[in-house]
Parts: sequence; structure tokens; C-alpha cells
Amino acid sequence: MPTAATARRADPPPARRELAEFLRSRRRQVDPRVAGVPAGGARRTPGLRREEVALLSGVSHTWYTWLEQGRDIRPSRQVVDALARTLRMSPAEHEYVLGLTGHGGGNPAGAADGMPAHVQRLLDALGASPAYAITAGWTIAGWNRAYERLYPGVAAVPAAERNLLWLIFTDPAVRDLLGDWTADSRRFLTQFRAEVGPRLADPAVVDLVARLEAASPEFRAGWASRDVDRFSSSERRFEHPLVGTLLLEHHQLAPADAPGLSLVVYTAAEGGAAAGRLARLSA
Repeated sequence: MPTAATARRADPPPARRELAEFLRSRRRQVDPRVAGVPAGGARRTPGLRREEVALLSGVSHTWYTWLEQGRDIRPSRQVVDALARTLRMSPAEHEYVLGLTGHGGGNPAGAADGMPAHVQRLLDALGASPAYAITAGWTIAGWNRAYERLYPGVAAVPAAERNLLWLIFTDPAVRDLLGDWTADSRRFLTQFRAEVGPRLADPAVVDLVARLEAASPEFRAGWASRDVDRFSSSERRFEHPLVGTLLLEHHQLAPADAPGLSLVVYTAAEGGAAAGRLARLSA
């Protein structure tokens, strides 16, 4: 355990501050009865108390308090795992905390400058399946013709504003295009936070979050929740003004030779009319 001298109070850097806030937010969501804490008197606030988290996780109350205060202490992988169990974290939340404490695989700072020609050729070869490439900061770096027909605004947006999260929360055309904007925007936000958590101090991330908080009340509320989630391939619904409803499967791939880039691909859901409608859209 660290001594008081090694855990001096100071203005914590973003990763430690985020860890402290995240632990507090998860602690307040745990039902004490589910955690096995005996029923006691009335609680002034929901969730577990700090001393209960410490006891259930096998650490000292003081040490856990320092962790929630953003002190300069570095929990071991075993301690992070114990806290994840006590706080009933989902796999995505557990992974997020591992990244914040330096135990994750880490995220690349970004892709190489420009769009690799071979990646653009791959996008183009996908034909009627809309696809685009994003950097680690969610800047849209390239797309194919099918995606431009699905979302014509992508080519018109200034390059400096061509960030997927920014467009989801600020472009009315995207709001109309997404079949369930409330659920979809929330899903994108939680995935973004999970990916950039260890890099919250990056100037580009700081600037994007600040602009979104100023521009979108929905983003502000979602960001304050500190919810995180992993990407999962699933069916998404789009409402396109030309071809109507499109049920598409949403996939994400990472080229091994283009670090920092991810490819997002939409394919027609099996058994529906989307394949024909995508063909008409791309004609």
C-alpha cells in the first residue's frame, strides 16, 4: 500500500480524475443487498459506501478513498479485478478501468496522415455495402460510394468537422437517417468513451468533448453518466429519404497494416428488402 507521502493531494491528471469519477458513479449504482451487505439503517445516498467497497474488495478504506480522490496510486491488476467484481462492472466497464489504470492494451493515438490507398480500394470493393474508415479519435478518414449515397452529407461536411460523434449529435440529417436516434446516439457515445478513456487528455479529444457539450444537451447528459460499452455487431435501422427503411448489419474491422484505423461496414440484413434497396441506392 502507498504511504501518505506518496499519495499527496494534487490536481489529478485526466486519467486518474476519470477513474475516480467512474468508480464513484459505479459505486452508487450497486444495490447493497445484491452485493451481500447486511441491511442496516437508512442510507443518505444510493449504492455502496466506500468502506463497504473496500471491505468487499480486500483493500483498506483509506486506500480506496484515495483512489476515489484521484491520488497518485497505481492499483495492481488483481485489485482492479476485485473492484470490478465488487462494483458489478460489465466486461466493457472492467476493460475501461483496466485501460485507465495502465493495464489495458492501450489505444493508438491515431492513424497515419491521410487515407492509405489500399484501404480505400478495399472500401470501394465492397460495392453496394456502405462503408467508411475512422481514426482512433473517430474522424471519418474515407468512405465508399455506397456510404456517400446513404449519407450524402459526408462529402459536404468540412474536413475539420468530419467526426462521426460530432455528426451524430449535431447534423439533423443524421438524426433523421438513424432509425432510433436516441438509442443509436447513446450507443455510439458509450463506445466512444470506452475507446478514448485512456486518452482523455489528448487535445483533440478535449476539444471535441468541449464542443459537443456546448452543442448538444443529449451529449452532455450522456457524457456525464460515464457509461461505457463495447462495440458489438448488430442490426441497425435507417430511414432513407429515397429508398425508405433499411435494415443493415453493422460491422467493425481493424486493418492489421493501418494502425489507428477502423473500418465500419453495413451489409444488408438477411431475409429483408435491404439488399435490393441498397442496389437501387448505389445505382
